[in-house]
Amino acid sequence: MARDIFISYSQPDRDCASELTQHLEASGFTVWIAPRDVPPAAEWAAEIIDAISEAKVMVLIFSSSSNASPQVRREVERAVHKDVRILPFRIEDVLPARSLEYFLSAQHWLDGFPSPRELHYERLSACLRQWIPAPGQSSGPEGATASAQQRVVIHGFRLSTEQRRELETRLARILGPIAGLLIDRIAIGAADCADLERRLAAELDTDDRQRFLQARP
Repeated sequence: MARDIFISYSQPDRDCASELTQHLEASGFTVWIAPRDVPPAAEWAAEIIDAISEAKVMVLIFSSSSNASPQVRREVERAVHKDVRILPFRIEDVLPARSLEYFLSAQHWLDGFPSPRELHYERLSACLRQWIPAPGQSSGPEGATASAQQRVVIHGFRLSTEQRRELETRLARILGPIAGLLIDRIAIGAADCADLERRLAAELDTDDRQRFLQARP
């Protein structure tokens, strides 16, 4: 059976993988994780290949252990080959080895540290929800934006759906799916939409800041 999310991890990180799986499933996602979802007597490699091919997103629990794991590298290669989105979730402050850098250099990373890790699981779930809507929720960007809009309005100034969509579209070209989460965080201290745009720009490197500001409609 196809699942929303495939969890890729190395064995030393199995406790984190199990904990994350429980959190995601409690949040309404369907998750495939080995060895739990490999049927008895099934061919391990074939099951993994099928599960990756059918998933909407691969969540890669990234650590020094997974960085050195040939199995993780093969799973990432398969996901890239099948055009499956990869969301690396870093639980240690390490950079990808050259064997993984080729596949992950264009991906946006989410950090799962410092503790408590549960807060980072919430951020990860929110990011995934932009790609995998909850049952009954619109699956397009309008549905994701409308949901996020509800969070922004309570931060002290009213940001219209159109304003938020425009900001998120520009920012997502640079940061990917984390753009909406950054808007929510920065909006807490912003006075108005123009101030929010300035604060978002300040979070970017010089070249990205210029791209973000020059893309104004």
